[in-house]
Amino acid sequence: MLPPLKPIAMKERISMLFIEYGEIDVLDGAFVVIDKTGVRTQIPVGSIACLMLEPGTRVSHRAAALAARVGTLLVWVGEAGVRLYASGQPGGARSDRLLYQAKLALDEKARLKVVRKMYAMRFDEEPPAKRSVDQLRGIEGARVRKTYKLLAQRHGVAWKGRSYDPSQWDKSDLPNLCLSAATACLYGITEAAVLAAGYAPAVGFIHTGKPLSFVYDIADIFKFDSVVPIAFQIAARAPAQPERQVRLACRDHFRQSKLLGKIIPAIEEILTAGELEMPKPAPDTQPVAIPEEKGLGDAGHRH
Repeated sequence: MLPPLKPIAMKERISMLFIEYGEIDVLDGAFVVIDKTGVRTQIPVGSIACLMLEPGTRVSHRAAALAARVGTLLVWVGEAGVRLYASGQPGGARSDRLLYQAKLALDEKARLKVVRKMYAMRFDEEPPAKRSVDQLRGIEGARVRKTYKLLAQRHGVAWKGRSYDPSQWDKSDLPNLCLSAATACLYGITEAAVLAAGYAPAVGFIHTGKPLSFVYDIADIFKFDSVVPIAFQIAARAPAQPERQVRLACRDHFRQSKLLGKIIPAIEEILTAGELEMPKPAPDTQPVAIPEEKGLGDAGHRH
């Protein structure tokens, strides 16, 4: 019997590989992507931290088993990550990172440091001194409301405030419909980043008690520099299919800006602000580092 494969250190891996319109299988002990013409593109085993599987991709049982053995995360997403449908072992089953995140969230002083770091990164300035998490949440909410108003004025959109009912999506006014569609796209790619980095989407610091609390925390840092302006731009045009237009625009923005590659380092920077010691990983796990994103399309290249 062959000895078990040992995962390659994450710092030595390529970050993300997006695959579309291909079948992932195993050949000679390595991942292989087979396109519709039968052309095979080999991916060195264990050299990928995360495989992002876009529409039109199929995965064999052997490939899924190999991914589990070498600690490669499989994530089923929409185009460019605008939706997240399912994932394999989060972060290659990294319990040390989950424990570290939970420890930070449960330590009152550490949690406040993390929240202050999130505030600083979101608004590019230090938060007011001697404020609690609840107080910072209130200050943040007031600034967000003001930013929505300013963006609506800039794009000539009538704005009555952020208001929507998740159970009655279609009853929102046009700006809120576009914003909901845009933030849903951002949540998809952010959840993929959280999982790829080995953390738990539910363990948040500002947001709490939701399945995606940490996703909301991280997404909020990026949304006003990415999807929110897109939502107002499209609302100003009042297209026939606003949700679809928002989704396509977010997809293009994610690809052009390589947003996924920016989110994961930000997660690490934010949690480091908690100033607690990271638990040592188990012998069969390695530290996470996320370099450049890459992609494979129909014939092994992104178009």
